[in-house]
Amino acid sequence: MENDLKLKLEQLHQRVDALKDQINTEEATKNAFVMPFIQIIGYDIFNPTEVIPEFICDIGTKKGEKIDYVIKKDGEPILIIECKHWREKADAHNSQLHRYFHVSKSRFVF
Repeated sequence: MENDLKLKLEQLHQRVDALKDQINTEEATKNAFVMPFIQIIGYDIFNPTEVIPEFICDIGTKKGEKIDYVIKKDGEPILIIECKHWREKADAHNSQLHRYFHVSKSRFVF
């Protein structure tokens, strides 16, 4: 199983390398790269009780903030995935992830 996961992740990496220059939006990044990743790590992207897109995460006075994907297990968030266009620097969004992490019960942020 571990080798299967490694192979699938390597295949996704090759796909990303091959397609990235044709991906022009954050939404396209989600569809081409992030959703396949979520499937590879074992979650059903079509099950709205397991993978929740656009999860509302109100933070203090900031209302209506949305996490791109929350993965739940037994009804509790276990993983937060915040997406940006693949060309954006992830570090520029650390404060956003930090806020989401502290408001939700998730222990993993990606």
